[in-house]
Amino acid sequence: MSQQRLIRVRPTKIELIRLKRRLSLAKRVHGIVKDRLLILTMEFLQVAKENVELREKLVESMRRAYMALGLALGQHGSEQLDRECLVTGRDLRISASTKNVMGVHCPMLEGEDIRRAASERGYSLFDTSAYLDEAARLFEESLEIMIELGELKKTLDLLGLEIGRAKRITNALEHILIPRIMASIKYLQMKFEEREREEKVRLKRLKMILSRR
Repeated sequence: MSQQRLIRVRPTKIELIRLKRRLSLAKRVHGIVKDRLLILTMEFLQVAKENVELREKLVESMRRAYMALGLALGQHGSEQLDRECLVTGRDLRISASTKNVMGVHCPMLEGEDIRRAASERGYSLFDTSAYLDEAARLFEESLEIMIELGELKKTLDLLGLEIGRAKRITNALEHILIPRIMASIKYLQMKFEEREREEKVRLKRLKMILSRR
């Protein structure tokens, strides 16, 4: 037992009691943080899985959107398509809030009125084909997925940071603080046992001296 691993306290029974209470508290905190770490990790894996599935959905949605746009381009030509697309521009509104995941405030993003009916997009329904309607619908769907992906990406970043912090606390308790407290308790108990033995020897000698008189 090296001296550096001990917590500096006075060798008294009060300090021993305090150390035992501190050890009990450290073990309880360690258990709580470890349980929280497990739940955070499970949540992280679930969000990561959703993130992968959503990325695949986005790739497929974009693939179909560009295919429909290509057909619309072939139908109308680039000049007309550019003209029709110019009138569809609009501001994008996204509402943001947060949800609490084991103490981590994760974002919740929701696009407002992303999907529109064909009649609300602004281009002429008489001069355009169903290919353009389909391309617009799929790009709107892709935009919704992108917003959801942004929410998941930020959630993963925040959960990852919190998992790292919880791991550092768990390791510090498990490998530094708790072993030091235990070593200090053991050291004090050894000191008290040594004192007790010395006291017994001293009393024994005193008894022998008194018996000789």
